Amino acid sequence: MDTSVFAVVLAAAALHAGWNALLKIGLDRYLSASLIQIGAACVALPALFFFAPPIAAAWPCIAVSALLHIGYNIFLARAYQHGDLSQAYPIARGSSPLMVALLALLAGENLYAGQWLALLVLVGGIWLMAWRGGQAGAARNAALLFNALATAACIAGYTLADALGARSNGDAIGYALWLFLVNGVVAGCILALSRGPRVFLRLGPHWRGGLGGGAMSMLAYSLVIWATTQAPVAMVSALRESSVLFALLIGWLFLKESMPALRLLACALILAGVVLLKLV
Repeated sequence: MDTSVFAVVLAAAALHAGWNALLKIGLDRYLSASLIQIGAACVALPALFFFAPPIAAAWPCIAVSALLHIGYNIFLARAYQHGDLSQAYPIARGSSPLMVALLALLAGENLYAGQWLALLVLVGGIWLMAWRGGQAGAARNAALLFNALATAACIAGYTLADALGARSNGDAIGYALWLFLVNGVVAGCILALSRGPRVFLRLGPHWRGGLGGGAMSMLAYSLVIWATTQAPVAMVSALRESSVLFALLIGWLFLKESMPALRLLACALILAGVVLLKLV
């Protein structure tokens, strides 16, 4: 992978881990995710004056992505009802690069043997985090697996949709900004329909966290979308999930979380996968 693309995706991964670690706003996970999307739309709106709307061929990709982002929020929140963050999140994030790679094959994007090896090593490290102890057997719970894998399918779907949309549009950043505006509007409408308009009164006190987290989320994913126009989408997707490693390091260094041996092994595998992605 080209060094500049590699560095951009790693920066995006760090931003993704950062806003997830910093945003502790006391809402349930679905409300938090919706608030982030609405906040990102508010941040994106002023910048849209400097970018033309996407071409007609890109709008179906934006529509698909917006719907799949809603599915992501719903299924991830349900996954957390059946397993904790340390299990649901790695299964979801670790499965999506494999799904992206398979979908990309159908779209005509092939990977070399070395790229498959790098992807599998990184994904294996992420999956290993789900079995680091604690709740032995919870990761095999059918409801947890179904919702975590459904989350992964949504991630894979919107990642590929946005890669194709940005490539057809010819302007990745403009595409990303319009995508975040649409995402925020859709998220707000779904939230109002599902929980009633008064739910926005609960979000009001958290607007600063929503704007800050939304800005970081928008920047992180905009960088990823740009990277998918410069490198195979499966490789970008896999490298993006190194955010799990950044989140682990943030927890260890700043939140004083433990680092048992199995977690260290998972970190080593993820790091090895990252290095291989740079070399292939």
